[in-house]
Amino acid sequence: MNIFRLAADLLHLGSIFILIARLRQTKSCAGISLKTQGLYVLVFATRYLDMFISFVSVYNTLMKLFFLASSGYIVFLMMSPLKPTYDKALDTLRVEYLVAGAAAFALLFPHKYTVLEVLWSFSIYLEAVAILPQLLQMTRTGEADNITSHYVFALGGYRALYIINWIYRYYTEDSYSDYIAWVAGVVQTVLYGDFFYIYFTRILKGKTFKLPV
Repeated sequence: MNIFRLAADLLHLGSIFILIARLRQTKSCAGISLKTQGLYVLVFATRYLDMFISFVSVYNTLMKLFFLASSGYIVFLMMSPLKPTYDKALDTLRVEYLVAGAAAFALLFPHKYTVLEVLWSFSIYLEAVAILPQLLQMTRTGEADNITSHYVFALGGYRALYIINWIYRYYTEDSYSDYIAWVAGVVQTVLYGDFFYIYFTRILKGKTFKLPV
């Protein structure tokens, strides 16, 4: 594992810890998209089925278990103890179209035509757009608290670091290629473009996240 992959994984872990801490400390899920969190549950559930039939490393297995458990826990918090604070009227993106699109791409352009590989491809395509409900909700309200902004930045940063990891591996490993992950990763990172700009020009200067009028 190279330093870019490790940094990306740590940033991904950090994003989840930030979100869980935010939910528990404020006892509110206002400003958080339940639809995005539900999509992440689906992403991890379809991607990590392979851990029941193959073993890569202790690190790999622990990371998979953490992402499955933590994503489920976040959805539980939002649907049970924090449900009164969830504003469904702001979380309006039709995610069934995202799921259907990811499924279509997985069937048309899978890594391989096996059940696990089609599901893996589906999870990659779906993760590329899973943040859209959250970004749309932030656009609708026009602002977000700083902790939520840090969470979204960490998610986008993790994917950007993965792109650097792929470039590094391409030049240092023989026969390394993963076009599905590459294309989906670039699309996912591009979706964060406007958010990154606002984050660097406002949040890091001590201001709150607010879209320009």
